Amino acid sequence: MKKDLAVVAVSGGLDSCITTAIANKDYNLALVHINYGQRTESKELESFHKIAEFYKVEKKLVIDFTHFQKIGGSSLTDKSILISKANFENTQVPSSYVPFRNANILSACVSWAEIINAKAVFIGAVHEDSSGYPDCRPEFFKSFEETVNLGTKPETFIKIETPIINLNKKEIIKLGMELKAPLELTWSCYSDEDEACGVCDSCALRLRGFQSLKVVDPIPYKEIPNYLDKN
Repeated sequence: MKKDLAVVAVSGGLDSCITTAIANKDYNLALVHINYGQRTESKELESFHKIAEFYKVEKKLVIDFTHFQKIGGSSLTDKSILISKANFENTQVPSSYVPFRNANILSACVSWAEIINAKAVFIGAVHEDSSGYPDCRPEFFKSFEETVNLGTKPETFIKIETPIINLNKKEIIKLGMELKAPLELTWSCYSDEDEACGVCDSCALRLRGFQSLKVVDPIPYKEIPNYLDKN
């Protein structure tokens, strides 16, 4: 039976790579990567191309968003704002939050999906074990799917799929290993491109997941704190 086509938003990070592995089971893939002026833009783009090559995906699209740097307000796009060190007890939206980023990414993915007749858009958003980003909540994606199907052609119906949204990093990594996803090709660090810093929110969540599984993270780090003793 011929598989339907799905668009997958692939940042080059751990979550989007594993989301790609999940989508690959049931769909033919079309991969989208967004450059938005983030500090690790070139490294993330490199990881995207390597992941696409691993899954032998020829239908891929790289889009440059220039407005996020102009808007500012995030430590990922504004180098005058410090990237804060990980704090698992923090209940506030962190400085790394890029305002309404997921809505922008999904809009681009949906536009392409409508043109190429894809039936779903996958995004590797995580709610339970995320850094507290408001656009990673399940209700946001449900609402967005309703908006998509109000704002596209009558014959268009596109599902917004968030298959790992209710998992924590330990569960996500375990699933990725079971699916033989190429975790060694991914990049999660917010600040550095040569070696991951090991202390930003993204590095900390990733390292804690690997440490919980007693598995060595396959990417290089400048610093590897023990996150198992931290809340």
